[in-house]
Amino acid sequence: MSADSRDSAAVSTATYSDRLELELEGSLEEEVPSGSSSSRPGVVAGGVLLAVAVVLTAMNLRPAITSVGPLLAEMRGSLGASAVWASILTTLPGLCFAGAGLAAPVLSRRLGIGPAIGLALAVLTAGLAVRVLDGPYVVLGGTLIATAGIALVNVLIPVVIKDSFPARVGLMTGVYTAALQGGGAAGSALSPPLESAFGGWRAALGAWGVLSAIALVAWLIASRGAGRPPRPAAGAARARSLMRSPLAWIVTIFFGLQSFIAYVVMGWLPQVFIDAGVSKADAGLLLGLISVIAVPISLVIPPIAARQKSQSPWIVGMGVFGAAGMLGLVLAPGFSPLLWSVLLGIGMSVFSLALTVIALRARSGAETARLSGMAQGFGYLLAAVGPFVFGLLHDATGSWTVSLIVLLVVMLTQMVFGALAGRRRFV
Repeated sequence: MSADSRDSAAVSTATYSDRLELELEGSLEEEVPSGSSSSRPGVVAGGVLLAVAVVLTAMNLRPAITSVGPLLAEMRGSLGASAVWASILTTLPGLCFAGAGLAAPVLSRRLGIGPAIGLALAVLTAGLAVRVLDGPYVVLGGTLIATAGIALVNVLIPVVIKDSFPARVGLMTGVYTAALQGGGAAGSALSPPLESAFGGWRAALGAWGVLSAIALVAWLIASRGAGRPPRPAAGAARARSLMRSPLAWIVTIFFGLQSFIAYVVMGWLPQVFIDAGVSKADAGLLLGLISVIAVPISLVIPPIAARQKSQSPWIVGMGVFGAAGMLGLVLAPGFSPLLWSVLLGIGMSVFSLALTVIALRARSGAETARLSGMAQGFGYLLAAVGPFVFGLLHDATGSWTVSLIVLLVVMLTQMVFGALAGRRRFV
C-alpha cells in the first residue's frame, strides 16, 4: 500500500466534535502497515475459498427481499394486514441499509471485516427464521433483523474486494454482483413454487434461511485467521471528511437513486403486473427475469468498464434501456410485460457499475470503506422512501400510472448523476 493510502487511513486525537462527525460517516480509519493489504489484521486474504464465500454471501443479499413481492397478497390476506403495513414492509430494507453507513465501519473496526461479515450473516439467518413465526408485527421485526444483517454485508463486501483482490476489482465486483442478482432472481421466481410445495407462505419464506446458513458456514471457514484490526496511532493525521467532497455526494446520490428504483421494483412490480392481468406465478418469474438479465451483464460489463478512463457511457447507455422499459409500463403495462421486464433488467444492471464506481473513485481500501459507508448509508436513506411513496401514490390515485411516472423521472435523474460519477476522479 502506498504512503498516501497509509496517511489517509490514519487517525488523530481530534476534538470531540470532529470525532462525532467522523463516526457519523464511518471514517475513523485504522493505521495500515506497509505491505500487501491482505496481510493487514482484520482483512481476509484473497483466494479461491474466499471468492466462493463471497459468491455464497452475495446470493443471500436479495432473497429476503425479493421473495416477499410475489407472496405479498397472500401474506396480507393471511395476516389481515393493511396496505400501509405492506408499504412499511417494503420500506424496511432501505431504512436498514441506511443505518449500515454508521454501524458497518464501526463494527468492522472493532471485530475485523471477516468476523463482522460472519456476525452479519448470523443475524440474517436468525431474522429469516423469526419472521415466519407469528403475526404481522413479528414479520416486520424479523424482516428488520434480516435486512440489518444484509445491510452490514452490503457495506463491507466492497472493502473485501478492494483489499483482498486489488488486481481484480472489476472482475470480482462483477462476480459478486452477478451472484447477488442471481440470488434475487431465485427469491422471486422460486418463492411461488415453494409456497405451493410447502403449503403456505411461511414455509416458503423460511426456506431461504437454509441458504443463509450455508453461506455463514462457508464464510466462517474462509475468514479464519482474520483477526481484530490494530488500534489507530495517537499522533497520526486524521482522514479528510468525505462530507465535504462533491464527488462523494455525487456517487452517493447516484447510488441512492438506482437503489430507489431497485427497491420499488422488487417490492411492487409483481403487483403492478398482476393488476395488469399477469398471473401471480408469471409475475414472480418476470421479476426473476429482471435479476437474471443482470447476471451476464454484471459478469461482462464491470471488468471492461473498470479498465476504461470513464464509466459514464456505460451508465448512460444502460439507463436508456431502463427508461424505455419504464415508459412502456407507464403507457401500456399489460401490452408486453416480457419486453418491459427485459428493458428494465438491462437498465437496473447499472447496480454493478454503482458498486464498481465506489471502488474506482477511492484510492485505497480505507477510502473505499468510507465512501461505501457514506454512499450506502445516505444512498439507502434516499431509497427507503421509494416503496412507501410508490404504494401511497397508488392508494391515492387508484392506479399505478402516477407512481410509474415518478419512477421514470427518478431513472432519468439517476442517469445524470451516474454520468458525473463515472468520470475518472478520486475523493
